[in-house]
Order: sequence, then structure tokens, then C-alpha cells
Amino acid sequence: MDMTRIDKNPIDSGTGVAAGTAVSVRGLVKHFGDTKALDGVDLDVREGTVLGVLGPNGAGKTTLVRCLSTLLVPDAGSATVAGFDVVKQPRQLRRTIGLTGQYASVDEKLSGRENLYMIGRLLDLSRKDSRTRADELLERFSLTDAAKRPAMTYSGGMRRRLDLAASMIGHPAVLYLDEPTTGLDPRTRNEVWDEVRRMVAEGATVLLTTQYMEEAEQLASELTVIDHGKVIANGGVNELKAKVGGRTLQIRPADPDQLGAMARAVTEAGLDGVSGTQVIPDEGVLNVPILSDEQLTAVVGLLGARGYGIAHIGTHLPSLDEVFLAITGQKTGDAQDIHRETEEVAA
Repeated sequence: MDMTRIDKNPIDSGTGVAAGTAVSVRGLVKHFGDTKALDGVDLDVREGTVLGVLGPNGAGKTTLVRCLSTLLVPDAGSATVAGFDVVKQPRQLRRTIGLTGQYASVDEKLSGRENLYMIGRLLDLSRKDSRTRADELLERFSLTDAAKRPAMTYSGGMRRRLDLAASMIGHPAVLYLDEPTTGLDPRTRNEVWDEVRRMVAEGATVLLTTQYMEEAEQLASELTVIDHGKVIANGGVNELKAKVGGRTLQIRPADPDQLGAMARAVTEAGLDGVSGTQVIPDEGVLNVPILSDEQLTAVVGLLGARGYGIAHIGTHLPSLDEVFLAITGQKTGDAQDIHRETEEVAA
């Protein structure tokens, strides 16, 4: 399946990166022994957007994030983030990024407020700004009541929220979120989504890895699918849906008794490229797979010309779960975690 995208942004001759691109990755390779966790990854993230990186467990998503955040050094290829080379300029880069890994990493002996204040000071915020930002994020993530308690007394969900707040305290230009809402309850997940949207509205760029299809649809403007260390598809959410399965035209007749006759009319007409018409009696609708607006017009025009009344008409794209299954050949969460153990040891 050809999912190649054409980048129309002009190239900055000084960096070789398209103008308006916050993250640019070319041919990134990373080995763990005989395992090739990244196998020539290419991707771009436009400034002020969210790129969702999807893939089965062990696909290489976490390795990619760790390379882009300077926690791992790639074996080959190049990557530029916020104008800095991840290998040649790691110190400068670390001041412009935020990272939330798959597991919360906070100082358990410090209180929630002290954890955030410490991160703020390490990022060279003033004492006043560190306190202000800490209190602001404690409130946003519903941690104000527990602000003075040691982090060791926090529940797992509270620690996760504190870790997310810590990654955001320095107003990073680029934020990496590696499966950030795993294990969170729906209310807290929505709080995280709201904060991500707020940061993007303020100009931040986000690279999000996730196993939650709903999360990708809620936050990401574009998606990249990785499997076995390679990019196998990319594009907008609806673009991927359309390329994988096309659209389904759903027609509800004004007279339910005409459902079968309408299906036969479409099938017998032999419209160009239209096939697989399906009657759904329980829902009282006729489903017609289509690939273009021209086919939609042809089907509706045919039924109108034959005198069939239509009570409702709509189109349906495949779900992101269906897209994931079609592209990777496996459902989210079904794959074995091939690389995670070696990744954790390496990090």
C-alpha cells in the first residue's frame, strides 16, 4: 500500500529541514544486539500540531521517542528537533523538549509541589515562576489537595498525572508523550487531552505514541504507523481511513419494504466500481461501498431515477481500529512485546 506523502514546504538550506517542521527524522536506525528496533524511520512533525505514532507493542515507538529525546543514540540516520541535531546538540535540545514516558518517574520523597518546583528550577525558571507554574499545573491535573503530600503516598493515577505535569512545566516547544494515558480513568484522561490541546493552541508541537485509537482521533492531526521498526503508513486520520477501506454509503429508504428492491437495483445496474452492496435488515439500511464522490452521486441518482424515496443518506468511514488491523494485520494490544525488555535495559 503506497502511503507516500509529498511535503510541499520549502527546504531550509541551512538545516535541510522543511520550513515549519518541528521534528524531522531521516533513515533512523537503532539496534539492540541482533534486533533492529528502528529500521530506517522517516517522519516529519509540523510545528504546532500533534503527530500520532501508532503500532503494535514492540514496533519501535518507544525506541523512536528515546532517540528523539537524547536518551538513546541512534546507530544511523539523522534527526532534528526544534532546530537542534539530536546527536550533535543534545544539551540545547533538552531545554526545548518535554517527555512523559510509559511509566511515571517522580521523586517519591518529595511532595507533588516540590517535584514540580524542582523541575522548574532545573529548567532555569525563577523561584517565583517555578512556584506559579507548579501551582497552575497542580490545579489543572486535580492535584492541589495532595500538593503537600509525598509522592510515595499518591495512587498510580496521581503519580501519572504528576509526571505529565512535570513534562509540561517548562513550556516545551516539543513534547513527547509515550502512551501517556495508559491506566488513567476516563476523567483524568480527558484532563490530559485538554492540557495537550491547550499546549498545542499555544504553539507547542506534540509527538504522541498511543494504543488508544480514540486518543489518536481526539488529538492527532496526522498519523504515522510503525511496525517492525519501519513506517508502513502515514497521513491524516480520514485519509488513512479512506485509503484502507473507502467509504460506505448508508441509505435508509422512505418505505422499508423497498430495501431489497433498492439493493437489487444497484447491483443489477453494474455501476462502475460499485460492488458489494449489503442489506442490513435490523437497521433498515442499505450499505454500498464507494470510493469516490462520483460513485455516491451515481448510486443516489440511480435510485432517484427508479422512483425510490430516500428518508436518510450518509457516509461512514472505517474505524481507526479497522484501519490499524488492515495495515498491520493485528489488533491493538494483540502483538507480543518484542523489543520492550531490551529497550528498558538500554535506557
